[in-house]
Amino acid sequence: MKIREVRERAFAMPLTNPSFPPGPYRFANREYLIVTYRTDPAALAAIVPEPLEVAEPLVKYEFIRMPDSTGFGDYTESGQVIPVSFRGERGGYVHAMYLNDDAPIAGGRELWGFPKKLAAPALAVEKDTLIGTLDYGPVRVATATMGYKHRALEAAAVLEGLRAPSFLLKIIPHVDGSPRICELVKYALQDVVVHGAWSGPAALELRHHALAPVAELPVLEVVSAAHIRTDLTLGLGTVVFDYLTEGRATRP
Repeated sequence: MKIREVRERAFAMPLTNPSFPPGPYRFANREYLIVTYRTDPAALAAIVPEPLEVAEPLVKYEFIRMPDSTGFGDYTESGQVIPVSFRGERGGYVHAMYLNDDAPIAGGRELWGFPKKLAAPALAVEKDTLIGTLDYGPVRVATATMGYKHRALEAAAVLEGLRAPSFLLKIIPHVDGSPRICELVKYALQDVVVHGAWSGPAALELRHHALAPVAELPVLEVVSAAHIRTDLTLGLGTVVFDYLTEGRATRP
């Protein structure tokens, strides 16, 4: 293969058969269980990177069922998103994500910088209860339960929340192990259609695990819960802060 051909074909790894195709990435019948809880402010301060700012000591624990997505197929993920602001703009910092499919793990990490790891999340209805679980190997590390469709939520407010920007810390090392890319990335969901949204009584249990440390942001109080069904497009990202250049002017 000639140098020109490499340049023209290179999109993702492996060169001749990438783990995922070019976007856009459209999701149909995407289903969320989001439990918002209050946590320890000191624990948040220790993990949220500057220049992001934490407004309140809250965490959104998410289970997301994705049965139909272009390029990534059928999979489920689970993780923690922290409400933050960046230079006055409110959004969410994606702190941790656990998935059961290789293609979205590879695509999420390589394109946007999603902090994705392989695990076994699940989201399902058991009689009158919506249940989300996360297993890392044989160990159960997260369990969320919510009463199924107790109260309808206002679609406009749900749509506004889904359209809010999210922030990621994209890290790619150089071949010698030194940092080559260390950037704060912003992205947003696009063409969002809300098919329904509900709330109900909810509970969340997190357990300690060395490689899936979701319990390092402990549950002090469950604030709210939402069950959402939607179609959407996952928008590509933009770099809003470069830690290898701008970051030198802040604390080391």
